[in-house]
Amino acid sequence: MASSTQPERRKVDIGHPTERRRGRRRLSRERVLAAALDVVDHEGLSALSMRRVAAELDVEAMALYRYAPSKDALLDGLVEQLYTELAEDLAREEPAPLGQAADLPEWRAELLRGACALYRIALAHPHVVPLLATRLLAVPLARRPLAVLQAHERVLALLDRAGLDERGVVTAYRAVTGWVLGYIFSDLRALVENPDEPDPAFRLGLHLMPARELPRLRETAPALAEKGGYQELTDGLDALLDGILAASAARTPQTPESGAV
Repeated sequence: MASSTQPERRKVDIGHPTERRRGRRRLSRERVLAAALDVVDHEGLSALSMRRVAAELDVEAMALYRYAPSKDALLDGLVEQLYTELAEDLAREEPAPLGQAADLPEWRAELLRGACALYRIALAHPHVVPLLATRLLAVPLARRPLAVLQAHERVLALLDRAGLDERGVVTAYRAVTGWVLGYIFSDLRALVENPDEPDPAFRLGLHLMPARELPRLRETAPALAEKGGYQELTDGLDALLDGILAASAARTPQTPESGAV
């Protein structure tokens, strides 16, 4: 997926010239993953390789295998980088956009804050976003990076505080994670055919779509090409949570009033 604006190229510290000659001794897993993220942010996933990351760090490719033993490990490391950023973002205790937290229970405000934080990070690293689907589909739960598991744990802990029964927690967890990731994928999907074309129809390539067969899609495409932003993200999440809370309350047996026959 392409980003409309290229992020500023970060300088990966490759150390003092003497340290460069020592090769592996100056490397760390954190620096290898940071370099990989920098490559993908600016050149896309297709550019990622051990050789390309090694060139970014000014070392031989073989020096990386101590820190990322395979291409899959490098991809999982990129997912880890995003979730590490999420944890750091949430640790700063910044409020969610739009001021939703003011009139909400703490657990619910924190869910919205987490969703907004992940969305913000996805916008900053759009080329890495496909890995949130492909790697989490391919990697079993117990083998996912700790930062990913901690994000799962955080959502479950917040839902436990919502007063939901066990079924409600599972349903809410699936709904929350499915909505947030699905929204991110939808908001960042490729829709623009020619980014340099000023005319909206030609920019989206609507002339390539048969008008008789796809009238609604052609009509709606310009609106779909605009990002939904935080408001649509949190509106959808609120609607899901309202429905789940109502369903959970309906399953809870009501205590008979005192004196009732």
